[in-house]
Amino acid sequence: MALALLLGAGAGLGLLLIVYGLWPGRLTLAQELERLRYGSPPRPLADGDAGWGGRLGRPFISPLSSCGLPGAVTRRDLAICGKSAERYLGEKGTAALVFGLLGPSLYAVVVLSGIPVPWQVPVWSVVLLTVIGFFVPDLAVRSQAKERRAEFRQALSAFLDLVVISLAGGRGVDGALADASEGGDGWAFARLRGALQASRTARRTPWAALGRMGEEYGVRELSELAAAVGLAGTEGARVRESLAAKAASLRAHQLADIETVAQRSTERMSLPVVGLLFGFLLFIGYPAIASVLVGL
Repeated sequence: MALALLLGAGAGLGLLLIVYGLWPGRLTLAQELERLRYGSPPRPLADGDAGWGGRLGRPFISPLSSCGLPGAVTRRDLAICGKSAERYLGEKGTAALVFGLLGPSLYAVVVLSGIPVPWQVPVWSVVLLTVIGFFVPDLAVRSQAKERRAEFRQALSAFLDLVVISLAGGRGVDGALADASEGGDGWAFARLRGALQASRTARRTPWAALGRMGEEYGVRELSELAAAVGLAGTEGARVRESLAAKAASLRAHQLADIETVAQRSTERMSLPVVGLLFGFLLFIGYPAIASVLVGL
């Protein structure tokens, strides 16, 4: 019975993938606008960019993309992580497949060991583990994007300090931005250099390019910086003062974040101490409690 159910589920999944491949679902208007904004639909993965998870999950890319994945928030996380949407969709399908096969594999091992297990267990485990595996790449991308945004904010604060120093030395705005972008070797400074070079090539203002990058990466501080400098330019305020104020604001926010993380770490360190104290009290009080219970 269990083998028949697993074979039927596999055949049904195969037929579903065939239907998705032959008649892909139509995108909504919002999804079409997102596609036009972020580029063409997913294309076949290059071997160097895919990884084993992406290469194994190639058949899942088209069905998942026809469902509107990834969303706008996930696209911003992928952009800051430097990961393509194709690789993300491939890893998503691979994780769901691998997690889904864990249940039947464990069931086969248990049955071969001679332990009777109801057939409902592997069926429900396939459903549950497949859903869990489907969302595992989302958690990984979200965690990595959070760390990358924190690194980018630190680099942006240093970048603004360098721009202010260059402006104070008599450099123009464009020259100060170019000099400041060459002051770091990390991935954040490399992307800032790329955005500034693209703005010069397209003959746009550097602040517009930085603001666009802030929207693409989901870095609110970068978008606010572009808006503040643009407002300062229209009202005649000095750009150097605006940049210095923004750099000070970034440092204050980073200091507050560091203090918050330190407080959370302190609270987590107190939990083992409380557990040890509870165990010690239980160890001390057990003989007395056992004597009272025996006397009853």
